[in-house]
Amino acid sequence: MASRLSPVTSGARLSEQVAQQLAAQVRDGTLAPGAKLPTEARLVEQFQVSRTVVREAVARLKSQGLVDSRQGSGVFVCASPAIAPLNFDPRHAGSRQAVVQMVVVRRALESEVAALAAQRRTATGLRRIRQAVAALDSAVQAGGDGVEEDVRLHRAMADAAGNPFLIDTLDYLAQFLRGATRVTRANEARRADFAQQVREEHAAIVQAIEAGDADAARAAAARHMDNAIRRIESADPAFWRQQGARLAQPLVIRQAP
Repeated sequence: MASRLSPVTSGARLSEQVAQQLAAQVRDGTLAPGAKLPTEARLVEQFQVSRTVVREAVARLKSQGLVDSRQGSGVFVCASPAIAPLNFDPRHAGSRQAVVQMVVVRRALESEVAALAAQRRTATGLRRIRQAVAALDSAVQAGGDGVEEDVRLHRAMADAAGNPFLIDTLDYLAQFLRGATRVTRANEARRADFAQQVREEHAAIVQAIEAGDADAARAAAARHMDNAIRRIESADPAFWRQQGARLAQPLVIRQAP
């Protein structure tokens, strides 16, 4: 094998470190599609780990769709390696910064969703957006956190945008975005002024979409996310100790070893 693999050290799980190095070589082409991985003994020598660690690392690569075993021949890089699923580092779990960074991701997506929705809205799409707003208001008035209703409101906007690829992307990311929404809404529910700000920001986005003003819709959606970040950053320490960190845990999705 032409490239070098570095011995792994204590800290993160050894099998994860081995898998990460091998996966990086698959993705950058050092280990080309169809290439055979070094033998188990060779990997043990290069990484300076046990055979058990190497086997766990290879099993991890198999679960990611990057390699496959051939009976009696060894382990080979798949002809079309799969794109690995998102895997958030547990060291960032429960941190305020994890939530802020996820809202930044939402900002990039939601601002374009709103702009497209303003350009492509239909009577049906507008009706669904208004229904989602009403459902969110009702949930909050009934004492709920409004998380699912908030997610459905933004999904209604995405539907109005009419881009199936964007919708599929948002559906995939929903498992992570919902976690950030859960934290932001829990924080906002603690203060009446925060809750009112959110209602007004949603109204501004919807009004711009209804008016067909893409620039205003994009700006309103970006402002909504910027304000969500500001509200999280201004949350009192007690919220984070008591509730925020616990709610942020779903942001961390661990892959099976």
